Amino acid sequence: MDIKIIGKHIEVTDSIKEKIEDKISKFPKYYNNISSVEVIIEGNIGGVSSSVEIIVRAKHNHVFVAKHLGEDMYSCIDEAEKKMEHQLTKHKQKERDNKHTADMSGGSSL
Repeated sequence: MDIKIIGKHIEVTDSIKEKIEDKISKFPKYYNNISSVEVIIEGNIGGVSSSVEIIVRAKHNHVFVAKHLGEDMYSCIDEAEKKMEHQLTKHKQKERDNKHTADMSGGSSL
């Protein structure tokens, strides 16, 4: 899994980078077909707030995007991670449900 962290109008410090990597390392637990993750951090949007956007690319051209705006950079990272976790879990459950309904139908209904 490739991880890319981009800072716009802000310097990505080691503590921010560590927090992001710690959060992203949990993503394969929610959805295991992830190929790359891109995190875009924007500082001082409009002079007061910050933004964190997480873009996850997975197999079969699935792209998941989670974005959060807020005052504190660390809380933005946490909230964006929660949004992404929800999306990945929902997609994984959807895939599981589709597989089980196909298996249960049996395929031989004459």
